[in-house]
Amino acid sequence: MIDAPIYVFDLFGTLVDYASLRSRFIGAVPDPDAFVSAWRTKQLQYALCATAMERYADFETLTGLAFDYAAAVHGLRCNASERDAARDAWLTLPAFPDALEALTALQARGVRTAVLSNGTPRAIEATVRGNGLASALDVLLSVDTVRAYKPRPPVYEIATKYFDVDARQIAFVSSNGWDATGAAEFGFRTIWCNRANLPAETFGKRPERTIATLAALTDA
Repeated sequence: MIDAPIYVFDLFGTLVDYASLRSRFIGAVPDPDAFVSAWRTKQLQYALCATAMERYADFETLTGLAFDYAAAVHGLRCNASERDAARDAWLTLPAFPDALEALTALQARGVRTAVLSNGTPRAIEATVRGNGLASALDVLLSVDTVRAYKPRPPVYEIATKYFDVDARQIAFVSSNGWDATGAAEFGFRTIWCNRANLPAETFGKRPERTIATLAALTDA
């Protein structure tokens, strides 16, 4: 376990399972997994583009636009209400089975816990309250504060400013390799939750720890 007084978590893909969205599209597209993967990839691409172009749009807006793109690629036809319902499904994503136990184990050790997410404040709060994680998180932090997306340094700085600590006092946990790299470059002590058993990133600093599940967070 990394000895740090504060653990900050990514949300989507780290604490909550966006792959569960596939169940909404069984029978609607030939390959629901490929559809959700394309949706997620385009969502992140639009976030990076919005930051690079200094043309900020909130994550719910980008999620809707990414859905439109993925739908066009996969030949999914839907009306406006179906499209909005698909976008809003990100507000009700289930927590991974290991998430609550990991958070409560950290809190039992006196560690403060937080989420730092690309999501809007509304989306973050709705998600963690709906799946029972809220009681195990001390604060919910959104990129809306700085109107930019990860891995821009000002995003990670949201956490250091909120807690009024040096970056090395924070352990940052993400299932996204590029996010863990961005956090490490900023100065956080980083943990990559490599759920998909992917190869390590080849650009930027590597995380201090790599784990397969959140259950390993408190291992020696």
